[in-house]
Amino acid sequence: MKTSDFDFYLPEELIAQTPLQNRSGSRLLAVDRKTGTFSDHHFDEVIDFLRPDDIIVRNNTRVIPARLFGTKKETNGHVEVLLLRDTGNDIWETLVGNARIVKIGTVITFSDLLKAECVKIGEAGIRYFRMIYDGIFMEILDRLGEVPLPPYIKEKLNDPERYQTVYSKVEGSAAAPTAGLHFTEELIRKIEDKGCRFVDVTLHIGLGTFRPVMVDDINEHHMHSEYYHISEEAAEILNSARKNSQRIVCVGTTSVRTLESNFKKYRCFRSTSEETDIFIYPGYQFEAVDAMITNFHLPKSTLIMMISAFGGKELIWKAYQHAIDEKYRFFSFGDSMIIL
Repeated sequence: MKTSDFDFYLPEELIAQTPLQNRSGSRLLAVDRKTGTFSDHHFDEVIDFLRPDDIIVRNNTRVIPARLFGTKKETNGHVEVLLLRDTGNDIWETLVGNARIVKIGTVITFSDLLKAECVKIGEAGIRYFRMIYDGIFMEILDRLGEVPLPPYIKEKLNDPERYQTVYSKVEGSAAAPTAGLHFTEELIRKIEDKGCRFVDVTLHIGLGTFRPVMVDDINEHHMHSEYYHISEEAAEILNSARKNSQRIVCVGTTSVRTLESNFKKYRCFRSTSEETDIFIYPGYQFEAVDAMITNFHLPKSTLIMMISAFGGKELIWKAYQHAIDEKYRFFSFGDSMIIL
């Protein structure tokens, strides 16, 4: 398969620039794999597609203010740094906007509170920095950093919490698990009252999720590793669900990556904290996930490839064309889809 097989035309005006005032007021396209049909709804109607004993898995990661702006010590050249993950000992893996001017030993000054020295060079703009600071790093980051909105969002986000899920908890992501942005506390309570159970896992979103595919043959694309965690309690609930033939419904592609990675490796759900570089595209056999709630994704992205694998490319392509014709809102602040 070619990356170009997953390209489609999207009118620019359909790229959502701001979140809706009401999170659950977004639209919902319900796609049924068994019948090959789809239908239009609003997100608060997602409860109608859930069964009383469904296990709903969501990613409780929280976006950090990961975008930093600094200057190179020697030249005062401006450098933009996106923090991707903490590798330990104050060393952070980052994506650097003006990477060619950053060599090993380069020092970037962000303020009197924070500097960073490049200690390792990775591929395609990746740099590893040793953070130099006094005090608590995350407190300094809260003061200096910005929430890193995707580049296709041009509007200013007035309330940074709207780029967090209402159940975000564990800090560490460079992007939001956007399928979860549609849930409100009220809707979650209604779904629990129906008999469904929410289970939290953590996957800190980095390059593995949002880096574009740059090769023509998708088999040559290498997924960047991302950290995930499954607790003992979550593993027990998920294993019980499998044993009792309960549906496992994932909120977002990152929850899917977490569960499929874990199940493929251990042949059951196991509590662990580790990295995953799983790449899911058509031909992949799903073993951990029965249904999925997701947003509408970028052309030629690994996410549209995963959705095509789960729903079947022909059906997903018809559903996407319907969404375009009906002027659904796309991408991070856009509308949603449930694939049954």
